[in-house]
Amino acid sequence: MSKRAAYALAVLFAVNTLNFFDRQILGAVGQPIADEWKLTDTQLGWLGTSFILLYAVVGLPFGFLADRANRARILAVGVFFWSLLTAASGFARGYWQLFGLRMGVGVGEASCAPAASSLLGDYFPARVRARAMSVFMMGLPIGIATSFAVSGTIAKEYGWRSALFVAIVPGVLCAFAALFLHEPARGGSEVHAVASRRREGWAFMLVLSTPTMRWIIASGALHNFNMYAIGSFIAPFLTRTHGQDVKTAGLIAAFCYGLIGVPGLLLGGFVGDALHHRRPNGRLLIGATCLALSVPMVYLAIGRPGGDTLGFLIFMSAGCGLMYTYYSTVYSSIQDVIEPALRGTAMALYFFAMYVFGAALGPVATGWLSETLTRHYAELAGVTQFTPENLLPHRAAGLHAAMYVIPILNIALAVVLAAASRTVGADAERLNHWMRNAATDEPDLVTAAAS
Repeated sequence: MSKRAAYALAVLFAVNTLNFFDRQILGAVGQPIADEWKLTDTQLGWLGTSFILLYAVVGLPFGFLADRANRARILAVGVFFWSLLTAASGFARGYWQLFGLRMGVGVGEASCAPAASSLLGDYFPARVRARAMSVFMMGLPIGIATSFAVSGTIAKEYGWRSALFVAIVPGVLCAFAALFLHEPARGGSEVHAVASRRREGWAFMLVLSTPTMRWIIASGALHNFNMYAIGSFIAPFLTRTHGQDVKTAGLIAAFCYGLIGVPGLLLGGFVGDALHHRRPNGRLLIGATCLALSVPMVYLAIGRPGGDTLGFLIFMSAGCGLMYTYYSTVYSSIQDVIEPALRGTAMALYFFAMYVFGAALGPVATGWLSETLTRHYAELAGVTQFTPENLLPHRAAGLHAAMYVIPILNIALAVVLAAASRTVGADAERLNHWMRNAATDEPDLVTAAAS
């Protein structure tokens, strides 16, 4: 690995870590916010969803921009902007102010994935791409774990607003470091000479014409529904079902939903690359297998009786660790079937579907389901007036039952990844064949570097 590639990987990892640190703060301190403003679970879910709405939409033009402009500058401006608005969220004096500021955070964070993924594809060749992607994606579990641990501790000692103020310092440092990233030639790490079929207005059609991408887009919606449902409600679940305070709940979540992702990503990256050398669908086979194995683990974690925190920790850690293999196996597979000059667009389109149909629905749908089941359990107990005071004793049971949607959707996710594994080999070979013959077959093609 060259010094430039090593520096780029370190900076992109740091930016991604901060990305998920800032994103997860409200999940860590959601219960104190709900207590202060008397929020329902649906409203709490909308706070987890709010920034995603703009994140997904704004990500599309950022994808186009990442395929055309300097990606380091895009990252530097984006990370500074979202860190500033995260800190500003601590000054919110009401629900809708916080909602609006979180939408602004989504605009900044939308710059990260298309630009960073495109850079990684040009810094690292296909034979080590999953490993590089797994290092980059370790920012996800480490950022989440740090956010739960730090935010929960600060919220207990100084209040939830103080947990939001800490974001500005690392944001400025990451923005400064991103300015020194070298901009590699697009397609510079590919085996074959690289051309571009990209024409204005055709980019989305070219991406969606690849069968594997269609399966991967569907998988992203399912996976992000689950990950954001867990992220929004694991701390309230631990508080209500297992009687933990906000600090302890944050520390437990930091491990079983955050840090456990590190071995999960490394497993997906190293085993996925090893099997990919033997068969072209190896990465997606690993992803599908691990997601299938996560189903009983998550089911058993949710089913632990109140007070069995250790049992929850063991089974949820196993389940989430297996779920994290998704990122290193699937993200690297996108690079295998999409040409270099379209990777920013492909990631933006993938993220649009993943967040609009997955992450945006996960928190609010789980919150709505929790409320509905809370009222159901209250009715069974003889409650006829659904006031916050009357529903309070039944909120733990309602959220507990709602969380079972996660292992159910993981079954569907494993099936979708298995379907993708059946098409990825042919799609990768088709792309390689085109890159080998592009210069002679299509005289009007322009080189990716020139584009």
